[in-house]
Formats: sequence, structure tokens, C-alpha cells
Amino acid sequence: MIPPEDLRRIAAWSRDLKPEEFEEARRGVSLKSYGKGNYICHVGDRLESWTGVAEGLVKMSTTSKEGKSATLAGLRAGAWFGEGTVIKAEPRRYDLVALRDTRLALMRRSTFLWLFEHSAAFNRFLVHQFNERLAQFIALAENDRMLDSTARLARNLSWLFNPILYPDLDRTLSISQEELGLLAGISRQMANQGLAKLADLGLVEIGHGAITILDLERLARYEG
Repeated sequence: MIPPEDLRRIAAWSRDLKPEEFEEARRGVSLKSYGKGNYICHVGDRLESWTGVAEGLVKMSTTSKEGKSATLAGLRAGAWFGEGTVIKAEPRRYDLVALRDTRLALMRRSTFLWLFEHSAAFNRFLVHQFNERLAQFIALAENDRMLDSTARLARNLSWLFNPILYPDLDRTLSISQEELGLLAGISRQMANQGLAKLADLGLVEIGHGAITILDLERLARYEG
């Protein structure tokens, strides 16, 4: 069982729960660590827990029948995902890999379903979460083939600062150019060139192993 202060820190949704709901949630959450490069799950695996990123960085991706891999989302600390799969009790439709040493918070399916049935605050969070993820995936389907490498980089970077998915928003994120390249499906060199272009446009500021967002709205709309 996770300590109360840790759950409040890694799960913004928990702060709106009633005391009895919070305790039910806390009893159902455990932590698990994954090393850099390790797969958390593959397509078809049954990962029955609702999942949050307590620390680290995770890539959610899928592979076509032709063998082409596409990143669906990058997930930083504070992200919670997999609610649709948990509700439907179906196998995962995507791969999850830890891009750096990562700790996940795993909520038992029974706990998730109890909150789903009893907590209005929890359901409000899920509605916002569903809507925002759906908007991301629609944008991915509509624009991925038309965007150049810098635009794909900008899109994936802006998703890591989405104010709905990450309400404890910090405009600076410790992330390497290698990690950004993996999220955008481009080489480290192309990620470096793309970041330099975005910095020249005043959209980001490049620090030592970190990126600061200067204009999130323009970054999210950037199309090259």
C-alpha cells in the first residue's frame, strides 16, 4: 500500500476524492520498477492494473503489419493510462517501454472499478482524460504522415506538457535528445536539429539535459 503523501504527489486525481474514496484508492495501489529499455508490456499482454507513471518516462507505441512502428504517446511522471483496457478487461493494444529507469503505480482492477462505480470526482477525471487522449489520437491519425521530423518532434514534446493530462504542469522537463528522438520516431541527430529550429523560433529553450517550453500553444500548432 502506497503512503498517502506519495499518492497525492503522483496522482492529481486523488486530491479530489472523498476520504473513504482516497483510502480505497491507496489500498489498491502498489509500485513496480522497470529498468531503462525494458518492456512493460507487449501488444496482446494482459496488464490488468490501471497504470500511473510515478517516476521516469514511458513510450506507448504500436507496430503495423508491415513492421512500421508508430509512437502513440510519451508518458512522463504524472500520467495515468489504460483505463479503457481495464474497463473492458481486454489485452493491451500497444507496446509500453521504459525509456529511462521508471517506477509505475499499479492500481488493482477491482479498486479501479470500485472508484468507477462510487466516485463522482474520479469519473470527472476519467471523462477529461478520455476526451484529451481521443483528441491526441485523432490528431495523430490525421497529421502523422504529413508532418516533417521537426513537426513530429514539436507535437510529441507539446503532449508531454498537456495541461489536462498533467495538471501539475512544469514548463521544464529533464529529457535527453535521444529520448525525444525515440518518442518522435526520429534519430538523435534529427531531434537535435529540430530542437535548434524550435529554439530559433522562440518556442523552446534548450538547457543541459532539459527543455523549457516558452510558447506551448504555438508549439502544439507547429506544422513546419
